Amino acid sequence: MTDVTVRQRRLGGIGRIVRVAVALAGLALLVNGSVRATDDVWPFGPMSQYAGSVAADASITSIRISARTDAGTTVDVPLEIGGAGIARAEIEARTGEIAADPSKLQAVADGWAKKHPDKPQYLKLELIRDTTKLVRGRVHGPPTSEVLATWQVRR
Repeated sequence: MTDVTVRQRRLGGIGRIVRVAVALAGLALLVNGSVRATDDVWPFGPMSQYAGSVAADASITSIRISARTDAGTTVDVPLEIGGAGIARAEIEARTGEIAADPSKLQAVADGWAKKHPDKPQYLKLELIRDTTKLVRGRVHGPPTSEVLATWQVRR
């Protein structure tokens, strides 16, 4: 066994000031994001999909985008950075904005075209809310779907 001598150095005044300033800045960012209650400022704010549990008798909603392609198929858009370049959380956080202004779906088609020029391209996009009803914690009946917005893709 070897003896290792560890020298301890005290943190100087400037080091303390820097650490306190960094901690206060992080706290201020977290409070700002929590007050604004949006995922836009993540990681300095709430990630709403982790906000809580679901009651035994409730409805669960999920958002998806369906695309009609130039190959004549209808597909669900992969809402991830590697898919259309936009994460599901972005779409979920902006559902109301997209429903009010469906032209925002153009960014999804553009992201897909940029990342996948060799695959079928999107011609029409629909923002859809699927709702699943729970009774005593179990799925009750088939899910229902509601089209919130439709967009004809511009080339």
